[in-house]
Amino acid sequence: MINPEWTRCVVALGTNLGDRQDIAFRALADVAATEGFRVVASSSLHETVALTHNGFDSSAPGYLNQVMVLESAWSPQRTLDHLLAIETAHGRVREAGQYADRTLDLDLITYGDLIHHSESLTLPHPRAHQRRFVLEPWLEIDPQATIPEKGKVAKLLGALPTTS
Repeated sequence: MINPEWTRCVVALGTNLGDRQDIAFRALADVAATEGFRVVASSSLHETVALTHNGFDSSAPGYLNQVMVLESAWSPQRTLDHLLAIETAHGRVREAGQYADRTLDLDLITYGDLIHHSESLTLPHPRAHQRRFVLEPWLEIDPQATIPEKGKVAKLLGALPTTS
Protein backbone atom coordinates (compact mmCIF):
# COMPACT_ATOMS: atom_id res chain seq x y z
CA MET A 1 0.00 0.00 0.00
CA ILE A 2 1.26 3.48 -0.84
CA ASN A 3 1.84 5.81 2.09
CA PRO A 4 -0.37 8.90 1.52
CA GLU A 5 2.61 11.15 2.28
CA TRP A 6 4.43 9.76 -0.77
CA THR A 7 3.54 10.38 -4.41
CA ARG A 8 3.68 7.67 -7.07
CA CYS A 9 5.87 8.73 -10.00
CA VAL A 10 6.92 7.23 -13.29
CA VAL A 11 10.47 7.81 -14.50
CA ALA A 12 11.86 6.84 -17.91
CA LEU A 13 15.55 6.00 -18.22
CA GLY A 14 17.54 6.05 -21.44
CA THR A 15 21.22 5.64 -22.25
CA ASN A 16 23.09 5.33 -25.55
CA LEU A 17 26.73 6.12 -24.68
CA GLY A 18 29.28 4.09 -22.77
CA ASP A 19 28.50 0.78 -21.07
CA ARG A 20 24.75 1.25 -21.36
CA GLN A 21 23.77 -1.81 -19.32
CA ASP A 22 26.09 -0.85 -16.46
CA ILE A 23 24.90 2.78 -16.56
CA ALA A 24 21.25 1.69 -16.43
CA PHE A 25 21.94 -0.70 -13.56
CA ARG A 26 23.85 1.92 -11.57
CA ALA A 27 21.34 4.68 -12.28
CA LEU A 28 18.48 2.52 -11.02
CA ALA A 29 20.53 1.75 -7.90
CA ASP A 30 21.22 5.48 -7.43
CA VAL A 31 17.52 6.30 -7.71
CA ALA A 32 16.72 3.56 -5.18
CA ALA A 33 19.42 4.89 -2.82
CA THR A 34 18.16 8.49 -2.94
CA GLU A 35 16.65 9.66 0.31
CA GLY A 36 12.94 10.24 -0.19
CA PHE A 37 12.64 7.81 -3.13
CA ARG A 38 11.32 4.24 -3.01
CA VAL A 39 11.47 2.22 -6.21
CA VAL A 40 8.27 0.17 -6.47
CA ALA A 41 8.93 -1.53 -9.82
CA SER A 42 11.31 -1.40 -12.76
CA SER A 43 10.95 -2.81 -16.24
CA SER A 44 13.44 -4.89 -18.11
CA LEU A 45 15.85 -3.09 -20.42
CA HIS A 46 14.54 -2.43 -23.93
CA GLU A 47 16.88 -1.93 -26.89
CA THR A 48 15.61 0.89 -29.11
CA VAL A 49 16.66 2.84 -32.18
CA ALA A 50 17.87 6.40 -31.52
CA LEU A 51 15.36 9.21 -31.97
CA THR A 52 16.95 12.23 -33.70
CA HIS A 53 15.73 15.57 -35.07
CA ASN A 54 15.00 13.74 -38.33
CA GLY A 55 13.15 10.82 -36.73
CA PHE A 56 14.43 7.37 -35.87
CA ASP A 57 17.98 6.65 -37.05
CA SER A 58 19.31 3.09 -36.96
CA SER A 59 22.82 4.34 -37.84
CA ALA A 60 23.03 6.36 -34.59
CA PRO A 61 24.04 4.67 -31.32
CA GLY A 62 21.04 2.71 -30.04
CA TYR A 63 19.43 3.22 -26.66
CA LEU A 64 18.69 1.03 -23.71
CA ASN A 65 15.42 2.20 -22.20
CA GLN A 66 13.74 1.32 -18.93
CA VAL A 67 10.83 2.63 -16.90
CA MET A 68 10.58 2.67 -13.15
CA VAL A 69 7.71 3.40 -10.83
CA LEU A 70 8.77 5.09 -7.64
CA GLU A 71 7.28 6.82 -4.67
CA SER A 72 8.66 10.25 -3.89
CA ALA A 73 8.47 12.16 -0.64
CA TRP A 74 9.61 15.28 -2.50
CA SER A 75 7.76 17.97 -4.43
CA PRO A 76 7.66 17.54 -8.22
CA GLN A 77 10.48 20.05 -8.75
CA ARG A 78 12.65 18.51 -6.02
CA THR A 79 11.99 15.05 -7.48
CA LEU A 80 13.21 16.32 -10.85
CA ASP A 81 16.23 17.99 -9.22
CA HIS A 82 17.27 14.66 -7.66
CA LEU A 83 16.91 12.90 -11.03
CA LEU A 84 18.99 15.59 -12.76
CA ALA A 85 21.69 15.23 -10.11
CA ILE A 86 21.85 11.49 -10.82
CA GLU A 87 22.18 12.23 -14.55
CA THR A 88 25.05 14.61 -13.84
CA ALA A 89 26.77 12.03 -11.63
CA HIS A 90 26.72 9.69 -14.65
CA GLY A 91 28.37 12.23 -16.94
CA ARG A 92 25.28 13.75 -18.54
CA VAL A 93 25.95 17.07 -20.25
CA ARG A 94 22.88 19.07 -21.31
CA GLU A 95 24.56 21.53 -23.68
CA ALA A 96 24.18 19.44 -26.84
CA GLY A 97 20.42 19.75 -27.39
CA GLN A 98 17.21 17.76 -27.19
CA TYR A 99 18.19 14.76 -29.35
CA ALA A 100 21.88 14.54 -28.48
CA ASP A 101 23.53 11.27 -27.51
CA ARG A 102 23.70 10.89 -23.75
CA THR A 103 25.17 8.74 -21.05
CA LEU A 104 21.94 8.98 -19.07
CA ASP A 105 18.53 10.55 -19.44
CA LEU A 106 16.01 10.40 -16.57
CA ASP A 107 12.63 11.87 -17.47
CA LEU A 108 9.91 12.44 -14.90
CA ILE A 109 6.88 11.18 -16.82
CA THR A 110 4.17 11.50 -14.18
CA TYR A 111 3.93 12.73 -10.62
CA GLY A 112 0.70 11.25 -9.30
CA ASP A 113 -2.16 12.74 -11.29
CA LEU A 114 -0.62 16.21 -11.28
CA ILE A 115 -1.03 18.42 -14.33
CA HIS A 116 1.71 21.05 -14.18
CA HIS A 117 3.35 23.44 -16.64
CA SER A 118 6.33 25.60 -15.72
CA GLU A 119 9.52 26.69 -17.41
CA SER A 120 11.47 23.81 -15.88
CA LEU A 121 8.87 21.03 -15.64
CA THR A 122 5.80 19.84 -17.53
CA LEU A 123 3.71 17.01 -16.12
CA PRO A 124 2.81 14.65 -17.46
CA HIS A 125 5.80 14.59 -19.79
CA PRO A 126 4.55 16.28 -22.97
CA ARG A 127 5.68 13.56 -25.42
CA ALA A 128 5.51 10.37 -23.33
CA HIS A 129 2.20 9.33 -24.89
CA GLN A 130 3.89 9.35 -28.33
CA ARG A 131 6.90 7.25 -27.41
CA ARG A 132 6.86 3.48 -27.68
CA PHE A 133 10.19 3.38 -25.80
CA VAL A 134 8.39 4.82 -22.76
CA LEU A 135 5.01 3.10 -23.09
CA GLU A 136 6.21 -0.48 -23.73
CA PRO A 137 8.41 -0.79 -20.63
CA TRP A 138 5.81 1.07 -18.54
CA LEU A 139 3.05 -1.31 -19.58
CA GLU A 140 5.34 -4.23 -18.70
CA ILE A 141 5.33 -3.20 -15.02
CA ASP A 142 1.89 -1.57 -14.77
CA PRO A 143 -0.75 -3.02 -17.12
CA GLN A 144 -3.37 -0.57 -15.76
CA ALA A 145 -1.20 2.54 -16.19
CA THR A 146 -2.73 5.79 -17.37
CA ILE A 147 -1.31 9.16 -18.34
CA PRO A 148 -3.34 12.04 -16.92
CA GLU A 149 -5.34 13.77 -19.67
CA LYS A 150 -4.10 11.24 -22.28
CA GLY A 151 -5.60 7.91 -21.23
CA LYS A 152 -4.62 4.29 -20.72
CA VAL A 153 -1.05 3.44 -21.66
CA ALA A 154 -2.17 0.20 -23.37
CA LYS A 155 -4.54 2.10 -25.66
CA LEU A 156 -1.96 4.82 -26.40
CA LEU A 157 0.65 2.18 -27.23
CA GLY A 158 -1.75 0.33 -29.52
CA ALA A 159 -2.32 3.50 -31.53
CA LEU A 160 1.40 4.07 -32.24
CA PRO A 161 3.26 2.88 -35.33
CA THR A 162 5.77 0.14 -34.53
CA THR A 163 8.75 2.44 -35.21
CA SER A 164 8.01 5.10 -32.55
